[in-house]
Amino acid sequence: MTANPSLLPEGLRDRLPPEAEALGRVRGAVLWVAELNGYARVEPPLAEFETTLLGRLKSSRPTDLWRVIDPISQRTLALRPDITAQVGRIAATRMAHRPRPLRLCYAGQVLKVRGTMLRPEREMCQAGCEIVGTDGVAAVVEAIRVALDALTAAGATGLSIDLTLPDLVPLLAAGPMPLASDKIDTIIHELDGKDAGALADLGASAYLPLIEAAGPVAGAIQKLAALDTAGLLASRLDGVRAIAAAIGGRATVTLDPAERHGFEYQSWIGFSIFAAGVRGEVGRGGSYTIVHPNEVEEPAVGFSLFLDPIVDAGVTSFARDRVFVPLGTDPAVAARLRDDGLATIAALSDADDATALGCTHRWANDALVPIV
Repeated sequence: MTANPSLLPEGLRDRLPPEAEALGRVRGAVLWVAELNGYARVEPPLAEFETTLLGRLKSSRPTDLWRVIDPISQRTLALRPDITAQVGRIAATRMAHRPRPLRLCYAGQVLKVRGTMLRPEREMCQAGCEIVGTDGVAAVVEAIRVALDALTAAGATGLSIDLTLPDLVPLLAAGPMPLASDKIDTIIHELDGKDAGALADLGASAYLPLIEAAGPVAGAIQKLAALDTAGLLASRLDGVRAIAAAIGGRATVTLDPAERHGFEYQSWIGFSIFAAGVRGEVGRGGSYTIVHPNEVEEPAVGFSLFLDPIVDAGVTSFARDRVFVPLGTDPAVAARLRDDGLATIAALSDADDATALGCTHRWANDALVPIV
């Protein structure tokens, strides 16, 4: 049987007009906002040596990577499933001498071995920013503010942020809520699944209030503060209060202290961003560490935005007026129209039809004439 020449592997797709243009303009809007905030753009390669990439993807395994053999080095290469780790490599090596805090931004395609039920696509456009050299509250606030600005520029509305404290269980397990080290991962898993029965069966009922604390940020902080009789969480809760206050009315803020899935390599704070009308999260970020070649760890804060869901949801519109320019029109006229941000479609023959070519206007009698 002859294969359908238009058939693509599962999870991969062509972007056609106008969605391809919309994705490009969303990507450009995000990078424009990042650069206006002082972030320098980097462009890591699509593939790296597997050992290098995997060593920096703390939440990934070899089975999570698309791998190929490099015909030159004969070593195994991996196609990136995430760009954050590559930015960390650049910051720790080629830009290790740059003054801190170091602000970097990026945008590009990533490839995953498998999709999810919620998001079956395996190729996606990821964009984001990283602040290397600090993971303090001010850096977290800046990262969230820039992420919100970028999403707003991309046309997203109804933004909300869900904060989490990824190291909360290990912190409590080493203090007021003792746990055997071999039980910590299991407790984290059950908390992530909000399985109160499993926690009780494991003899970890003391951790049940963490499930109940999830919700609007003010109430969640109050519940965690009541639970923190030893004052172990005071600095983290102060940080969450400051972050929520800085966000103000720009986004709805919630706190889920037990959320850990997808935040395996974050340190004291993590966050997910959602937008009205978009399925699933549109962004994720938080604090983490970058490992230098000498094994020294450096704090960092950043976020990644997932641009395809914004375009797929149709919540953002980048429709551009298209002007049909008849044969014989002075090229300077079309140039002026393009300077005004209009797209020009030049007739190549008398048979060209403005409506069929998707034009919104026609240039006639030295004026723009709407096509109805």
